[in-house]
Amino acid sequence: MSTAHEVMAADTAEHNWSADPYADALQAGHGPLFLRRGDGWLLPLDVERWCAPADAVDLRILDRCEGAVLDVGCGPGRLVAELAARGRTALGIDISEAAIAHTLRLGGQALWRSVFEPLPGEGRWNTALLLDENLGIGGDPHALLRRLAELLLPGGLLIAETVPVDVDERIDVHIVRGADAPGTAGAPLFPWARLGTPALLRYARPLGWCAVDQWAAGGRCFVALRSRSTSSSAEPPKSTAVISSQRARKPSPDRPVAEG
Repeated sequence: MSTAHEVMAADTAEHNWSADPYADALQAGHGPLFLRRGDGWLLPLDVERWCAPADAVDLRILDRCEGAVLDVGCGPGRLVAELAARGRTALGIDISEAAIAHTLRLGGQALWRSVFEPLPGEGRWNTALLLDENLGIGGDPHALLRRLAELLLPGGLLIAETVPVDVDERIDVHIVRGADAPGTAGAPLFPWARLGTPALLRYARPLGWCAVDQWAAGGRCFVALRSRSTSSSAEPPKSTAVISSQRARKPSPDRPVAEG
């Protein structure tokens, strides 16, 4: 027969997992983890790949990056860490505190912040990355692409990962750790989008983005775009000191998450 202490410990463990299944999956380094729509539709999230070192497909993407790199929705930070190991100026941003902590442990620079909040180096980043389902952030591709154009230098490079089929979908989802996991029914819904390459280009062109390449590798699809070019004398972020001074928790833009 279970003691009261054992029952309380089990309840606490279940509550912690259900409160943030994404954070628990990052800590464990694996799923199962899904985005779940109200009708029960499930999109599996590739936690194992996100938590592993950058693979061959990732490395080819990073080879394309120019200058200072902003990784939007950096997750556990494999790409930022790889760029840092190469001596590149790079910053990851994510709304998950657990993801930011993981990135910092890997040696990458990262901020606990939304892409729609004020960021260091606005208008001076050379490259932005929008990989690993992150084209869906905010559920509004038009707003996301417009915001990225604000963050990049004129003529800056965006590398985005698209869904490998022609889809243009805006949905409300929540994160669950399994199809029938207890304790997830009340998880908060948030807006998300899923775009194939044709849909991304339809949103991008009216905003001045120009597609410069499209490719597929490892079962994944990618598009490289350049933002509208205008004259500008702004200099790109050059020093990791500029970035490290901005390591912040989301509620307090100037307080460090972890000491460098």
